[in-house]
Amino acid sequence: METLLIKGGARLSGQVVISGAKNASLPAIAAALLTEGTVNLSGVPGLHDIFTMCELLESVGVTAKWGPGCLSLDAGEASPRETSYSLVRRMRASFLIAGPMLARFGFARMPMPGGCAIGSRPIDLHLKAFSAMGAELSAESGYIQARAPKGLRSAHIYFDYPSVGATENAMMAAALAKGSTILENAAREPEIVDLANLLTKMGAKVVGAGTGVIRIQGVDELGGASHTVIPDRIEAGTYMTAAAITKGDVILGNVVPEHLTAVIAKLRELGVCVEVEESEIRVSSETRSRAVDIKTMPYPGFPTDLQAQFMALLSLAEGMSIITETVFENRFMHVDELTRMGAKIKIDGRSALVEGVDKLSGAPVSATDLRAGAALVVAGLAACGETEVVNIGHIDRGYEHIEEKLNSLGANIVRRSVPKERGASAQTAS
Repeated sequence: METLLIKGGARLSGQVVISGAKNASLPAIAAALLTEGTVNLSGVPGLHDIFTMCELLESVGVTAKWGPGCLSLDAGEASPRETSYSLVRRMRASFLIAGPMLARFGFARMPMPGGCAIGSRPIDLHLKAFSAMGAELSAESGYIQARAPKGLRSAHIYFDYPSVGATENAMMAAALAKGSTILENAAREPEIVDLANLLTKMGAKVVGAGTGVIRIQGVDELGGASHTVIPDRIEAGTYMTAAAITKGDVILGNVVPEHLTAVIAKLRELGVCVEVEESEIRVSSETRSRAVDIKTMPYPGFPTDLQAQFMALLSLAEGMSIITETVFENRFMHVDELTRMGAKIKIDGRSALVEGVDKLSGAPVSATDLRAGAALVVAGLAACGETEVVNIGHIDRGYEHIEEKLNSLGANIVRRSVPKERGASAQTAS
């Protein structure tokens, strides 16, 4: 297994280019199943989750080819075969192929999906949408089966919660349904808008993406398209916290500042200087950050995917901060790891009380999930001594060349292989 060895204390400075968004690429890849034409995607990051999604599509007959800066997907020979549990169990986003499969073939059979253990992320909202569009659903032996032999029909669907995945699945399914489908209390994330833009290029009729009400007029067929995915706002936010915690001066390129409004506001509240240009953000800091309170919310609120990274930053802030997690009920697993590094954090239900300390100390720690792993890297950058992060497969699911990008800014991070027994021991100890 591999670990990241971080020597803390370096002040980050320079420029870093943000990769395309993983969470926009995954539904875009799934959308290729809606057409017999070729879908060409640019800006897709080379991440484990992306490779898993490509494997999943290949398992149902899609041809996926990587070229210079482009992923080409041809689903002309795809068929509604059962998907593999060994692939689906790797990540929750694998269920995104259910909507396109059901819409195009009238059938989808999938295992219950897996992913990071950050709390319950039920697929009931996805299934509610499919059922409203006329699909016949059944569950047996850990598999979900949906049938719509006469095709899907239009529906008026209200989501009890603005789920990103359910909104995406419903949008893709409705694109080939008969009639006009309305999605109320839909997710408003930038990734939703990006998917709508791709579907529109393929010939779909989608109005209202980015608002709480999305209308999709079904069409008989969709064609191929070329599309560039949006920049990854979560990767950008992670590097912004890395710049702030090291009292650095970093310019982020290939960003959409409007996607980071809540993050920018909190950093400025912390006392960090944030300068915004059209597609660049400069983050600089010379003094200790101030304590702030954070409450995660669906977009446009503060993103849950940056809660852990900001907790690392606030662990060195002056004063007491309160972080309230409203999206996932089990997303504080990084607290024990940060505490090992000297942070003072107490959990009270869905809130974490973070008392800023003067310094963090390097320690062996384990990435318990994707964003927790990123938080430990951020903490390690500012810690005294060496921090060794194990179980970094989680980090590689969401960050492209993370050590190379940080090292280009002046960090000292080495990726190295260690015996599995040692890695397992370190994970147990943490």
